[in-house]
Amino acid sequence: MSVGESMSHGLLWLPLLAVFIVLAGLGWVEYRKLEHYRQWAQQFEASKYDIAAVLGQGGDRLTWGEPTPKGIVNLQSCNLSTVQRVWVECSGQEIETDTSHVKGTIHLVLQTNTGEHCRIPFTELPLAFAWRDRLQLKLAGSKIEGEFA
Repeated sequence: MSVGESMSHGLLWLPLLAVFIVLAGLGWVEYRKLEHYRQWAQQFEASKYDIAAVLGQGGDRLTWGEPTPKGIVNLQSCNLSTVQRVWVECSGQEIETDTSHVKGTIHLVLQTNTGEHCRIPFTELPLAFAWRDRLQLKLAGSKIEGEFA
C-alpha cells in the first residue's frame, strides 16, 4: 500500500470521526437538559419532560417552561382554580380522542375565567390526553393519587 492510498483511507475516516464528535456533543446537551429537569421536577407532585416543554403540577398550580442545557427558561404558571376548561388541540383544532393520523403541533390548552388561553406544548398525543384527563379530574374535585409522568 502506498503513502497516497494510506492517506486517502485516513481521509475517508475523517468525516466519520466528525459525525461521532457531533453526536457526542448533542448527547451531552440532552443529558444536561434532562439533569436540570430532574432537579426542577422534585418540587412537583407530577411532571413531564419532552423536547417541547417541561410541565409540573404542585397542588393547584401548574408550571411549565422550556428545557435548555442551562436550565428551565420561559417559566409560566397557572392556578387551576382559575381554569374553566382543558382540552387538547393539534395545529389549532380541538381533538377529542387519541388518533395516530394527527400531524402538527400538539398543545394542552387551559382556558381561564378571564378568557385567557394557556397553551402548553407536547410532542406525544397520548401524554397530552393523559394530562388533560388528569387536570379535568382535578378541576372536578377528585383527589389524584400516585405517580404520573
